[in-house]
Amino acid sequence: MFPLYDDNPTQRTPVITYGLIGACVVIFFYQVNLDGEQLQQFVQAWAVIPKELFTNFDAKAITLISSQFLHGGFWHLFGNMWFLWLFGNNLEDALGRWRFLLFYLFCGAVAALAHALVVPMSTIPLLGASGAIAGVMGGYIVRFPQAQIRTLLVLVIFVTIVRMPAAVFLGAWILMETLRAASVHPGMPGVAYLAHVAGFLTGMVLLPLVGTEMDSRR
Repeated sequence: MFPLYDDNPTQRTPVITYGLIGACVVIFFYQVNLDGEQLQQFVQAWAVIPKELFTNFDAKAITLISSQFLHGGFWHLFGNMWFLWLFGNNLEDALGRWRFLLFYLFCGAVAALAHALVVPMSTIPLLGASGAIAGVMGGYIVRFPQAQIRTLLVLVIFVTIVRMPAAVFLGAWILMETLRAASVHPGMPGVAYLAHVAGFLTGMVLLPLVGTEMDSRR
């Protein structure tokens, strides 16, 4: 099940969404041009490493933000940027540019912190925009539950494109992420499913609290 696009037009250019995607792409290409030792040092400096975060929080708190712009490979980057573009443009349109940026960064920071709190002695770097984008998806399901998502559906050898409400698509997505988070120890290398769940829930809770520009214009 992969989202292709949504039937949810925007009223203005999503400048912040473009900017976030651009920043992630530029930093990724910077990463891939580093040699092995340089890349390791770069990741150690800017990714969230739970043990270092809690040992020296004042110095390492910035990694709760900086880690959102690092990615572990091309498909990691591509998947995150696709979901950010698909859901971010509408939420930026609803929130307004700067409120959306703060919303995005806050959800990502909470997601990373939640993961770190569960494995405070871990030395495995946590990096990627997934937690922040999960927050955007959490906000999207609250603000646009009926928006139609055109979805590529693959069932064994049967492939089709279906339309489904955002509430259904995102509900199924967070259910799967929650099941994965429950079945995979967060201290193991791999996908940080717990961060996805924490980011999504943060977005759901935060959106009604911050309101939207659309709401204020009514």
